[in-house]
Amino acid sequence: MASKDQGNSNYFIYLVSTKNDSPNTLAGVNTSQFSLSELKAKFDESLNRGMHGISFSPYMDNQSPGDPISEDQIQSRMEILKPHFRWIRTFSCTEGNEMIPEIAKKNGLKTLVGAWLGADEKKNKLEIENLIKISRAGFSDTVAVGNEVLYREELTEDELLAYIEYVKKELPGIQVSYVDAYYEFCNRPKLTAACDVILANCYPFWEGCQLEYSLLYMRDMYHRVLKAAGGKKVIISETGWPDTGGNFNGSKPSTENAIAYFINAQTWAMEDKVDMFYFSSFDEGWKTVDEGDVGASWGLWDSKGNLKFIN
Repeated sequence: MASKDQGNSNYFIYLVSTKNDSPNTLAGVNTSQFSLSELKAKFDESLNRGMHGISFSPYMDNQSPGDPISEDQIQSRMEILKPHFRWIRTFSCTEGNEMIPEIAKKNGLKTLVGAWLGADEKKNKLEIENLIKISRAGFSDTVAVGNEVLYREELTEDELLAYIEYVKKELPGIQVSYVDAYYEFCNRPKLTAACDVILANCYPFWEGCQLEYSLLYMRDMYHRVLKAAGGKKVIISETGWPDTGGNFNGSKPSTENAIAYFINAQTWAMEDKVDMFYFSSFDEGWKTVDEGDVGASWGLWDSKGNLKFIN
C-alpha cells in the first residue's frame, strides 16, 4: 500500500560510512563497500534480531483480494512471521481478513487491525462492523479506520472523520487511528487531532529518492510528522523498498538496495526507539495492477513463503 508524493530528497548530504561502521551513521550503509553475500549476512542478522512489526496480507501465489482465504493459510504464514516480529498489521476486516487478528493473537502477536474504506458505503459499513466485533472480542490492540483513502480521494476528510469518531465511541479504551502518507498529518490538523496515535506511511522510494539518501529522507518524514503530532506517539505504519521492477525517478529496485534499506530502517528504528511496521511480509503479484511491475516485489518473503535475501 504505497503512496506517492511530491517530495524533495535533493537537499540531503550523504555521509559515507566506512566498512567497519555499523549502520547507525546518519545516512546508513554504503552498499558499494559490501559484497552481496555480506549484505545478505547483515540482513539475516537484522531479521533475527527481532523487530516491531510487519504489514501482512494473507494472499498466496496467484491469489488476490476477493479470493477465498483459509484459516490454514493464515496460520502457515503466521508460523513464518512470528519468530521475527511482535506486531502484525492488517488492512481489511472482510473477505476472510477478519480471521487474521484472532489467529495472530493465538500465535502471541499484537495486532494493528485495519478496516479498508473506500467509496462504497455498504462495504465501509461491513468493514467497520467487523472491526468493532474483532476489537470487542479482544483481538485488536490498535485499530486503523481506513488506509490512504484520502490519498486515493475516495472519501472527504469530513467523511473519514465521521467514521473515526464513530469507532472511537464504540471502542473506548482502544487506540483508534487512520493510516496515510506522512504529509497528510502535516497538512490536516483536524485529522491529526482525531487520531489517538499517528500512523504515517513513509516511502522514500515513491518520492523518487536515491537509495543513498533514503534513510535521511525517511528520518525527515518522521520528524515532520512528529512536529505536527503535538506530543502524540508517531508510528511508521509502512516503509520498504522493492527488489525488482522498473525505476521510479531516482529510486532503483534491486536486491542490494532492498537489503540496504531494510538494514538501515530497522537499525535506525531500534536505536531511536521508533515503532515501525515494515512493508511487506510476502510478495503479492496482484499489486502490479496498481503499482506496475514493482508492486509484486516488496516482500521479505516471496509469494510461496520463501525468505528471499539469504546466502
